[in-house]
Amino acid sequence: MIKTVITEMFGIKYPIICGAMMWISKPKLCAAISNAGGMGNLTAGNYDTEKDFRKAIQETRILTDKPFMINVTILPSIRVTQDHYKMYLRVCGEEQVAGIEVSGSPIDKAVGPEYISMLKKAGVKLFHKVGSVRHARHAQEVGYDGVYAAGIEEGGHPLNDDVTTMVLTARMVEVLSIPVVSTGGIANGKTMAAAIMLGAEGVMMASRFMATEECEIHKNIKEEIIARQEHHTTLICKSIGLQGRAIKNELVEKVLEVESRNGGLAEIIPLIGGERTKTAWETGDVNSAPMMVGQSIGLIHEILSCTDLLIKMTNEAEAQMKSVAERIQTV
Repeated sequence: MIKTVITEMFGIKYPIICGAMMWISKPKLCAAISNAGGMGNLTAGNYDTEKDFRKAIQETRILTDKPFMINVTILPSIRVTQDHYKMYLRVCGEEQVAGIEVSGSPIDKAVGPEYISMLKKAGVKLFHKVGSVRHARHAQEVGYDGVYAAGIEEGGHPLNDDVTTMVLTARMVEVLSIPVVSTGGIANGKTMAAAIMLGAEGVMMASRFMATEECEIHKNIKEEIIARQEHHTTLICKSIGLQGRAIKNELVEKVLEVESRNGGLAEIIPLIGGERTKTAWETGDVNSAPMMVGQSIGLIHEILSCTDLLIKMTNEAEAQMKSVAERIQTV
C-alpha cells in the first residue's frame, strides 16, 4: 500500500488516476479502474447532450460505488461549444462527482470564476492538467485542489513549452502547496516510483489503460500499442497552435506533409476530426486516424485487466523504492 495525499483525499487504494480519452473513457472502463482501486475517468466530451452526459454518470455509479473523475477539456473544437463546457461543469456540481480533471483553458478564464465557487460548494475536487509552472501557480491561486504535471511525453495535447515530466514534476513540487500528480511517460511501477520520489502524490496515465481487457477499443489498436516503441510517436498540429502527440502512421504522415508546406487549418481539420478517430477505435484501422498516445507505449508489453495492472504497478513501485533504499549506505 502506498498512501499519499491523493489516496487520502479520495479514499482510494492506489494513487493511480486514469486520464481523459475521447471515445474511450466511458462508464465500463471508468468503473473497472475505480473498482480495481484506482481513479477512473469519464470524459465529458464524449457526450453531446445533458441527458446523455448525466446518464453516463449515473450508469457509472451503477457499475461502481467508488469515486471517479470527470474530464472537461476546454480546447478549440467544432463539436463541443462554450455552452457544452458550462453544462458539463454544472452537471458535475449537481451530481456532486468526486473530482474534475480540467484540460486546456482554466475554468475561471473559460467560463467564469463562479463555476469554481459552485463546484467547490458542491464538494467537487478540482485538478488542472498543466504543462508549465506558471499555469500551475494560476490553478493554485484560483482555488484548484491539485494539478497534474503534464510533460511533453504525454499523448493528446501537451503544452508547447515542451518540458519533460521529470523536470516539470520536480518544479511544481518545489513551488506549490497543493498536491501534484505526474502524467506523461507513466506506464509501470518503476515510472510510478520515480514520480513519487520526485514528490508527486500520485500518477495519471491514459495510454496504459488502452491496453487493458476492459478498454472498449478494437484488439488491433491494443496490439499496435504493444508492438510500438517509445520513438514511434511524433508531434503534430504545431502549425495551428494545437500541438498533439500521436503514433506515427499513414494519417499522421499526411498531417505532417500538410504542415511541411504550410497548409492551413482547412486542410488539417478533416484529417484530425473526432469522428475519424471514433471510427478507427471501433474498426481497428490503425492508419486512418491520429492515435493520440504517449511515449509510454514503449513500456507497454501486455494486455491486463485493470485489477491486475494496478496490483502489478504498485508491487513493482514498492519493490523499486525498497531496492533503492537498501542501496543507500549511511556512515
